[in-house]
Amino acid sequence: MTPYLLILCNCPDDSSAQRITECLLSQQLVACINRLPDIRSSYRWQGQIEHSVEIQLQLKAPAVNFTAIEQAILAIHPYTVPEIIALPLTRLHAPYGQWINEVTLGDH
Repeated sequence: MTPYLLILCNCPDDSSAQRITECLLSQQLVACINRLPDIRSSYRWQGQIEHSVEIQLQLKAPAVNFTAIEQAILAIHPYTVPEIIALPLTRLHAPYGQWINEVTLGDH
């Protein structure tokens, strides 16, 4: 079975989250994106402690698409250093994995 990833990416607003979502789905790089609103983030940036409300994108994709996904996000994302974190999915319902393959890799 193809290795899969859960990729997390936080966005500053709905507009940027929507642009990234449409881009990745239209290029068939990801099978599904969940958008979680009102993620409260606290972090250090340029020597200051910052607090913001963000939208988290949870992307499901085959691992072979990671580099293309990363490049697509970097081309659109408004942050200088966007969060792009990939977590390997070590266990997955087989039919769900097959669906991911079908919509992203064209496997039938």
